[in-house]
Amino acid sequence: MKPTCCGGASFSCLLLAVLLLLLHLSHITSILGQNTEGALTVVESEEEEGVGNVEATVDDDDGDEEGDLEVVQPNELWQTLKPGQAVPAGSHVRLNLQTGEREVRLGEEQLKYWTQEHRDKEDSRSFSHDELEQAMKKIKEDLKLSSQDTDRQESVASKYRPLEELKRDMAQLEMLVETDVQIMRRLLDQFNSSNTTTEQRLSILQELEYLVHQVDNAQTLCSMGGLQFILEGLNSTDSRLQQSSAFVLGSALASNPAVQVKAVESGALQILLTTLATAQTLQVQKKVLFAVASLLRNFPYAQRHFLSHGGLQVLSDLFRVDEGGILRTRIVTMLYDMISEKELISQAHLDPVLDASHEERVRQYSEVSLQLELLEKGWCSLVPQLLESADHDYREKALRALLAMAPVCLDQYRSDSSLLGSLLSLRDQYQAIVQSEMILGEENSYFAEIVELIDSLQVKMK
Repeated sequence: MKPTCCGGASFSCLLLAVLLLLLHLSHITSILGQNTEGALTVVESEEEEGVGNVEATVDDDDGDEEGDLEVVQPNELWQTLKPGQAVPAGSHVRLNLQTGEREVRLGEEQLKYWTQEHRDKEDSRSFSHDELEQAMKKIKEDLKLSSQDTDRQESVASKYRPLEELKRDMAQLEMLVETDVQIMRRLLDQFNSSNTTTEQRLSILQELEYLVHQVDNAQTLCSMGGLQFILEGLNSTDSRLQQSSAFVLGSALASNPAVQVKAVESGALQILLTTLATAQTLQVQKKVLFAVASLLRNFPYAQRHFLSHGGLQVLSDLFRVDEGGILRTRIVTMLYDMISEKELISQAHLDPVLDASHEERVRQYSEVSLQLELLEKGWCSLVPQLLESADHDYREKALRALLAMAPVCLDQYRSDSSLLGSLLSLRDQYQAIVQSEMILGEENSYFAEIVELIDSLQVKMK
């Protein structure tokens, strides 16, 4: 725009215009300085024709700000600033010379990254100096924790192989997971091989003993023909094979009626009695007794065959030669269990609600004349000998067996002076122990039960 001052006064008009311009610039500086701590860089505005404007870019200042200012978030359009408002660093601020108001918009660098998503997320709240310091502290702590987690992950990763690598190695090794049936089949094949040594057979029997504790495995072993291999082991001249074979057989028979039936049908009872009568070591005798007891338990058919095949005579001979009492205790316990089974079945027979299978069991037990056989084979005088042991457990088992045998042995008990003397001596001994325990505040002890057993037997003998 060209000045249009009067002729000779053109110099004066020019001077007046310069003074007015300086006055406006000083006014702009004073206004912006009141509300913004940063320095202002004045630039020329060329965007709008016919409007006089002065623009300023707000730069950062390191000085601390006292009090909180309301920060206006600019956008790509010019907007009017109110008194007391501040703008972010990098914004463009101008003074509209026509309206005399300050206006602000985004700077050029800000405009490059400004999107509608950013505008929607902007928050117009103000932040104090303390809040900014806390935020910076939190960022540093998060960075430190992130670094520690990374170090920990790297440490763990260095100790273990990657999963993909393990899968690849497993595939290369072609590892197969064997079922119990496959394992038993493999073990039986190895056991039956002529190239298998005695040590290997012992190891196989040990593995089989672990497997046959499961009812299904024991039955499967029988269906595979494994029972025959085990019985052959009982006939071996090697006492170690006899012992291990008896242990496997006893474990397979325990609480497994299907295997008990198979064993009786396979002639296991006769082989066990023969082995028991001819065994040379205590370890073999113990394992064979375990197998015999497992075969006879809750199986009246096997008990009847046991009596008819001279089983009580074999036990009597074994009882007499056993000086340590270990075999005596096992034998007496087995006889007591057989007597108790029959008594329990007889008592249950009084119950009117019973199934047909129970009636059959009662019939089969009625054919087992165990107590009469005990009387005939001299067990009424054999069992009291166990009371001479110093072991409390041996004495207890002997007293329980004597009470169970009382219905057929009372006459012999009464005429046995040695038995009468033993009962009196034992009662005094255990009664003294019980009284000592009562003084110490211990009641209902194990020894009190032994006194009760002695009392019950003495009452029956009177």
